[in-house]
Amino acid sequence: MISGNGYVLPVDKPCGPSSHDVVDRARRVWGERRVGHCGTLDPFASGLLVLCVGKVTRLAEYLGSVDKSYLATARLGVETESHDTEGTVTASSEDWRRLAPSRVEAALAELTGELMQVPPRFSAKKIGGERAYRRARRGERVELAPVRVRVTRLEMASWDPPELTLRIDCSTGTYVRALARDLGRILSVGAHLTALRRIRSGAVDVSGAVGFDFLDDAEAVHRARMNPLAALAHLPRVEAGAAEERELGFGRGVEVEALDDAEPGVVCVSRSGELVAVAEGERTESGRWRLRPRKVFPG
Repeated sequence: MISGNGYVLPVDKPCGPSSHDVVDRARRVWGERRVGHCGTLDPFASGLLVLCVGKVTRLAEYLGSVDKSYLATARLGVETESHDTEGTVTASSEDWRRLAPSRVEAALAELTGELMQVPPRFSAKKIGGERAYRRARRGERVELAPVRVRVTRLEMASWDPPELTLRIDCSTGTYVRALARDLGRILSVGAHLTALRRIRSGAVDVSGAVGFDFLDDAEAVHRARMNPLAALAHLPRVEAGAAEERELGFGRGVEVEALDDAEPGVVCVSRSGELVAVAEGERTESGRWRLRPRKVFPG
């Protein structure tokens, strides 16, 4: 069992288990039902899966909607229906043999920045209340609308034709499988993803994660667990006094001094290094900030 409001736990997921498998194992091992994850990692992929434990599960929406970083390997010359190794081959070409690294880098540049990306047919996107992958598995026609995403880095880490390894920084909701697909189409050779590893999610890095096989090791889990404030480092922070903490605890709004260089929106409220609340901040006519609590964590 846990004490206090709970904590954030980065887990290094191996290829094979689903994100839900990791959550189920944690619940069984710890005897704690209040465990959730902050952003699905496909069974095909490895790397960082961020777990919320205890009352901190209420923060999943803020911990999941952050930029992510990946290491990915794409295989040029073969396109599959799922854009990874699990799908059937839909097209192949040997023209990758004529590609120079400079041409590949130019194609990567085309996929950097603000993009309108079509999600894979085999994805968890919903169509009429049903997951797209369920329709795709039945052989039904699946058409998904493009989604705006942001890719801030898409660099070639290594080039061993026909495979290349990529370093990727992107917004939440970006499908790396779709980046591999689109890269292959820009190069007119086809491509699919052969490996994917998430290495960062917001302020959480896989280097501090506990291994999936060590979830029953209390010492290893204790070393890896994070204070929620550290995991929410991407949000502006306000330090509350005792009076503000009390009012927020009752679900009431409070006023604080204006935050430097911060736009109105979601902020963390802390006191003595502990999370007090996540609140919506807005400017008042006097130039101060009005904080309206969204999630409160009484001490």
